[in-house]
Amino acid sequence: MALPRSVDHDERRAQIADALARVAARDGLHAVSMRSVAAEAGVSLRLVQYYFTSKQQLLVGALRRLEEQSNERWRERLSALDAPTPRDVLDAFLLEAIPTDGPSYAFYRVSSAFAALAMTNPALAAEPLAGGVGRLRSSIHEAFLEADRLGQVAPGVDLGVETDSLIALCNGLSTAVVIGHHTPERAVEVARYHLDRSFSSGQL
Repeated sequence: MALPRSVDHDERRAQIADALARVAARDGLHAVSMRSVAAEAGVSLRLVQYYFTSKQQLLVGALRRLEEQSNERWRERLSALDAPTPRDVLDAFLLEAIPTDGPSYAFYRVSSAFAALAMTNPALAAEPLAGGVGRLRSSIHEAFLEADRLGQVAPGVDLGVETDSLIALCNGLSTAVVIGHHTPERAVEVARYHLDRSFSSGQL
């Protein structure tokens, strides 16, 4: 008699989290429920409740999963280059941060919905999301610091302010893309224009 196949719990959680992301990206967060996610994932409601005891936990799990996938896509963009420069790192961030395809669109839809809920939900606002925001800022800031060490940053640029303003600009442009005020191409063009002004002429 064949033994039953052991359950990969991480795989199950990922399957359910991915289903939430698809529902949220396609129908909006208001359409997300434990039941709708179960139907999308093709599993029972009881199974979803086994891994995630509340919609809040489910949302956090999905956002962590999307963050991991986003970081992996960022790394893949850079791995395609022989010797990525600091500017390449920042440009890859722009292409991932702004919704330019299905995965980045889903990430933005879920993360912005999370932020909206956190405004009125103290428990959600306190969720650190595994330090994702801090790690993102650290990566961007380190790219600016390296560019500065190489003499590529324009004189007078405040690297901390530049880091925060680039992240904020991408967030705003992402909203404009999702609601149809900008195309992804135009949003990337605007972000690159802003980034160009931080670098010295001829050092892009």
